[in-house]
Amino acid sequence: MVLITMKTTPTFDIENETGFTTIAGVDEAGRGPLCGPVVAAAVIFPRRDIEIPVIIRDSKQMTAHMRMLAYDWITQNTIWAVAQCSPAEIDELNILHASLTAMERAVQKLTCTPQFCLIDGNKLPPHLTGMPIVRGDAKSLSIAAASIIAKQTRDKIMHDLATQYPMYGWDKNAGYPTPEHLHAIEKYGINEHYRKSYKPVKERMNKNETSHD
Repeated sequence: MVLITMKTTPTFDIENETGFTTIAGVDEAGRGPLCGPVVAAAVIFPRRDIEIPVIIRDSKQMTAHMRMLAYDWITQNTIWAVAQCSPAEIDELNILHASLTAMERAVQKLTCTPQFCLIDGNKLPPHLTGMPIVRGDAKSLSIAAASIIAKQTRDKIMHDLATQYPMYGWDKNAGYPTPEHLHAIEKYGINEHYRKSYKPVKERMNKNETSHD
């Protein structure tokens, strides 16, 4: 039996195969956290025949230092935009539709209208022309660049919020349900930055309501 190892270093192969010249890679960050916005980014490489001096790949496979270097290069050498959906919008729309909405907003904010969009995941936002690619951030350089911009932007948002609410450790957990974060929610309760439709947050709210009956 021959084992095939999937190539994890993204390239411009998919972009080139589409036949379009102006392509936006689109990705989001922050579907899993209990609080904060979901952030989407769209990135267009004006040229694909350039040597990229930094490592660009799925942001989850990169160290914080690698992401910072890549973020600086991408923001200086591409056309890019970010957008978000708030916790209240996530509760109203659900996280899938909020993520798709944030993606649409990011593309709409680009200073150059793309002919085609490459979307990370298995869903195409309803108002975008393009195609979804499962694990696209490991295959397409445009999507990988968008994943880095989205994650760096969201991490900064959570880091800034942590200065207002240091007890939750958002600068370290980025809003994800770590044991320490869940303990802080038990101790201090929730605030307007929490996603009230998420199970751990909903359970905390129900617990408070029961204790006041």
